[in-house]
Amino acid sequence: MLLNPRAAGGRARRLADPVRQWLALRAPEAVFALADDVGRARALLQVHPEGSRVVLVGGDGTVHRLLPDLVARSLLLGLVPVGSGNDLAGALGLRGLAWGGALARALHGPASLCDLGELSTDGGALPFASSLAAGFDAAIARRAAEGPQWLRGLPRYLWATLGELAALRRRHLRVFVDDALAHDGDALFASCLNTPSYGAGMPAAPGARIDDGRLDLLLAGRFGRAGALLMLPRLLAGTHLGNPEVRAARLTRLRVECDVELPLAADGEPLASVREFSVRVLPGALRVVRAA
Repeated sequence: MLLNPRAAGGRARRLADPVRQWLALRAPEAVFALADDVGRARALLQVHPEGSRVVLVGGDGTVHRLLPDLVARSLLLGLVPVGSGNDLAGALGLRGLAWGGALARALHGPASLCDLGELSTDGGALPFASSLAAGFDAAIARRAAEGPQWLRGLPRYLWATLGELAALRRRHLRVFVDDALAHDGDALFASCLNTPSYGAGMPAAPGARIDDGRLDLLLAGRFGRAGALLMLPRLLAGTHLGNPEVRAARLTRLRVECDVELPLAADGEPLASVREFSVRVLPGALRVVRAA
């Protein structure tokens, strides 16, 4: 079991002693450690046999940073969601569970298969569990990561969204869905989701499933500041797909080309900007524990 003390702006650290006490009473065989940096966490994962059960106490960012190791070593993931963004936990039916109940489930629940996405750029390949944001929403993720620590969850993303509207910028994108040209023109963003929500609970792709062998494209076209601001309540309510400037598609492969640098964020974690990237689905690539 690894607890990320930096999750939720550092508030997850408060759970360290309660979790240790819980384990001493109910699961004394569990190995518990604080994963205070990625290198230490990855090293801890390497010492356990392939196929071991790993419980992470954190959010989407915690999972994202360790996802390559989880996949490479066929580790079974149990998640106790205490992060600022818990969109994977939401897709697993874990959002809203008290940490004790989530911990019991993570330790003893059966395994299920979960799809992943894989981002490819000139810098290499990187898996993601919840979403790959490209454009305006990735810029929001970057602003949210730099935001005040007292804000968490959806309010933090809403704060970042309002701030990013002041610097709103559309880009010319060429978007290919399963090798067919789907869009060639200005767009606010072209993002790819594995989970129904991103941005700490916004239902961006309500029909997305994590076990159907598909990813979901969400493309927002020629929105200005006023249009983007008016669309925000519809996005929060999950009714945005009725707007003619919003397009959705199911896919196994995606390629996006842009004439200028395009911001990216995977699972809410900002990445280096690129001019071209591709995504493919990895069906059943991760073993996870879901809610009963």
